[in-house]
Amino acid sequence: MKEYKTALVTGASRGIGKAIALKLAEQVGTLFIVCSRSIDSLKDAADEIRTKTKVIPLICDVSDSAAVTQLFDMIDRETNGYGLDILVNNAGISCTKLLSDTRDKDWRRVIDTNLSSVFYCCRAAQGAMIRRQSGRILNVSSMWGQVGASMEVAYSASKGGVDAFTKSLAKELAPSNIQVNALSPGVTDTEMNDHLTDEEKAALAEEIPSGRFADTEEAAGMAVGILTAPDYLTGQIIRMDGGMI
Repeated sequence: MKEYKTALVTGASRGIGKAIALKLAEQVGTLFIVCSRSIDSLKDAADEIRTKTKVIPLICDVSDSAAVTQLFDMIDRETNGYGLDILVNNAGISCTKLLSDTRDKDWRRVIDTNLSSVFYCCRAAQGAMIRRQSGRILNVSSMWGQVGASMEVAYSASKGGVDAFTKSLAKELAPSNIQVNALSPGVTDTEMNDHLTDEEKAALAEEIPSGRFADTEEAAGMAVGILTAPDYLTGQIIRMDGGMI
């Protein structure tokens, strides 16, 4: 028997989001998966998930407040007003530029995708959770939100915002038995790092005490571990970085 009825994973067409969705499918009866543009990749992910549970793939730009409202109206209809047991805010993009080269539209795109989307989705999901006095929210952050990364000011700021948002919302929702935590991965082997050359990847791996990048399955295992942890775990930024920090 599935432990939870419903879950939503944003940014689920590839990388950590897809891995979390595949792992979480073992725990939920209905899984909504979302991405903004990669329709074919999302369909491929849905085909894999469908062997484990009911899956509903949806295209939604979660950086847009109105689009998120429409998404949750659909979820409400699909679940007959039940809403979500689990929300995983994973959607994210990077921007590798010097601050002097970062344009206004770069900044807005990163902040809206990585941080505003978390605000929009949490705001939309919390009502049903509060009514039921239960729910779990996991925000996917990054170790760079805690220590900062050179040439990634916008990305680091967005993830630092996710960390602060997580801690604050956890305090707000704890009386309603809703757990809010963040997974803060270190360098992970995803397409987000494809801009690095093989030499740059090797040099970066040498800086990690574990000597390698994390893989997405490891991140997914930790994510689901947090989501299925005892209720008393809330307001935590759980870093998994191979000992780098």
